[in-house]
Amino acid sequence: MSDCIRIADLLFNIKLLKDQVSDFKSGEKYRRMQDDYHKMLREEERRIRHLENELASAHAQVIDVRNKWSQTCEDVLAEKEKALERKDRELKRMEEKMFKALRERDEAKEKLRLKNLELYDVKIQLEEALGKNQALQVRINKDYTNSSKPSSMSPNHKTIHNGREKSGRKAGGQRGHIFHERKRHKPDRKIEIAPPEAYLEDDNYKPTGRYIRKQVVSLQVDVSVAEYYTMEFRDQTTGQRVHAPFPSGIKDEVTYDGSVKAFAYLLNNFCNVSIGKTKQFLQEISGGKIDLSTGMICDLSRQFSEKTQMSREEIFNELLASSTMHTDFTFGRVNGKQGAVLICATPQRVLYLGREKKGHEGVKGSPVEIYNGTIISDHEATFQNYGTAHQECIVHVQRYTKSSIENEPTLKWNKQMLEWTRAAIHYWNEIQCGETYDVGQAHMLINRFKQILEIAQEEYEYEPPSEYFRDGYNLCKRMREKEEDYYRFLMDPSIAPSNNLAERCARKIKRKFAQVMAFRSQEGLEYFCDGLTIMETLRSKGINVYEEVTTQFNQGVGAW
Repeated sequence: MSDCIRIADLLFNIKLLKDQVSDFKSGEKYRRMQDDYHKMLREEERRIRHLENELASAHAQVIDVRNKWSQTCEDVLAEKEKALERKDRELKRMEEKMFKALRERDEAKEKLRLKNLELYDVKIQLEEALGKNQALQVRINKDYTNSSKPSSMSPNHKTIHNGREKSGRKAGGQRGHIFHERKRHKPDRKIEIAPPEAYLEDDNYKPTGRYIRKQVVSLQVDVSVAEYYTMEFRDQTTGQRVHAPFPSGIKDEVTYDGSVKAFAYLLNNFCNVSIGKTKQFLQEISGGKIDLSTGMICDLSRQFSEKTQMSREEIFNELLASSTMHTDFTFGRVNGKQGAVLICATPQRVLYLGREKKGHEGVKGSPVEIYNGTIISDHEATFQNYGTAHQECIVHVQRYTKSSIENEPTLKWNKQMLEWTRAAIHYWNEIQCGETYDVGQAHMLINRFKQILEIAQEEYEYEPPSEYFRDGYNLCKRMREKEEDYYRFLMDPSIAPSNNLAERCARKIKRKFAQVMAFRSQEGLEYFCDGLTIMETLRSKGINVYEEVTTQFNQGVGAW
């Protein structure tokens, strides 16, 4: 069935193809196709013309739109140009304003910079002025209470109060106190005063048998002159003149013995009387009989120094044998330059050594150089290199803490340190008066000292010291570096807490410098120091200075 259908379809298609072939052969198909082509061509031409018309219309519209767009763009551009010109003018005006503002700002910044520089300079000058003012104020406020400056250098100082506690009793001798009258002397003559007639004639007055005696002591200077003479002989052969020898020491026509020399020497070197006034006083007190030359009075220092060489060597050795020794340097003028005097002292002996300089050069040849005990001194760095142990002067610490309190009032450590020094010295004084040494009390004071140093370190870290006042900070620094040197007296009560012994000895030198103003030579200073060594040692031992000095001048040997 399916095959039949396929054959039928093929036969139909063959027929169609034959019809088409016959149509092409007859030309009818070409005519129809040509007619259809021309018809389609005309239709296409009409459509093209229509499209061309539409295209032309559209092109015209495009041109019109383009023209309008161009005009619009030109208008917009013109408006834009105008707007830009306005903006340019506005921008230029704003730029001018900006540049003007920038110039004004730069000028203002420059003025401000200059003002800041001026202000900075003013602040620096103000700080420097305040610092200098503080430094000057520190100098002005320095006196005997807060520095090493002696009270004599502050003529308008306030009253120096007695350090003893007030008892509340009236001044003078108290009831039950032993009466100390003036020493009575053996009278050279007696003068009796007759009783008044009123007492003798009145029977109401009866004599008690007791005499009231009062003495008048006067001083008389008696010049005794001993003249030695002997017969002179002449050798007839040689012509030589001879005589019996005079006693040792009698060489000149007039020789002054040790009493006159001691009197003149002590006036000049012990009492600090000038050479001219010493000469004048001796002349007047002797009624003109003793008239020493100024050269002789000046040479007495050299003579006494030579006669007491062995005594000073004994003092030197005794100082080396002592367990503690007070040392200090003091200064004065020598031949237009600064000279120094080294002082070595114990309660029983003093040694003064004249030196050209202080420091290690000044220590050479002194007991300090080879000393093996405890040296008590102020904060002189030189002495730290000598001795086996050291004790710093607590009185100096008190002065520096007082100065710190005055110039650093916001700090707390300085006030606490001042209280500690007073408590520590009071405790040491009680031990010297017979109180029992308490180890616990001593350790408590030592621990308190360390705590105060920690407080000081914290305060100075928080508030650094001023450039113009560093005394408090320097004291704190020294204490931290050598703590034991500041409380060694608490561990060993035989060590004094202060260097007042050497300070008192230094006053003798300072008074002499104040009297002579300046020594003529280094030898003159050394001679004076040699003599002062002997005189102050004699005084410390309670020996009569005048008698021993007289003995030294007469014999060259004293009682030691």
